[in-house]
Amino acid sequence: MRRHIRLTVAAAASGAWLLMQSAGLAQAPPANPVVVLETNKGTITIELYPQEAPKTVEHFIGLVKKNFYNRQHFHRVEKNFVVQVGDPDSKELAKKDVWGRRGSGQPIGVAEISKKLTHKKGTVGMAHAGDPTKADSQFYITLSARRSLDGKYAVIGQVTSGMD
Repeated sequence: MRRHIRLTVAAAASGAWLLMQSAGLAQAPPANPVVVLETNKGTITIELYPQEAPKTVEHFIGLVKKNFYNRQHFHRVEKNFVVQVGDPDSKELAKKDVWGRRGSGQPIGVAEISKKLTHKKGTVGMAHAGDPTKADSQFYITLSARRSLDGKYAVIGQVTSGMD
């Protein structure tokens, strides 16, 4: 069964840090933005990398804040490879035959491909159909190391919890 998701920017993380700080338990707040992906199979936490892909991460966070990803399903699930989400048609089971073909309609317009970041297990990247400047809303999470994807896709983050 495909996962039904909801994404939120973890503003709560900084609130929890403030509570821990007042109790004398604080560590440094997260240096990078964090997104929480809530699925019917559990919660996945993603640390984003705005220093590596500033416009791409900004675009992604904008979609999250607009609730663009809410109620979408993972339209691509390939064992030991990737899971992918970001097609608004995946909200409707009746459109299952066309899932994976659309995005938000607002391509990012830049190819922020880092030579430093590699595709290891839990890497989050922006999917595209051959032209990285046309990446839009679809993103993937690698389920295993996939060096063959290096240099071809903008890596926007890393799963920090919830991969099990």
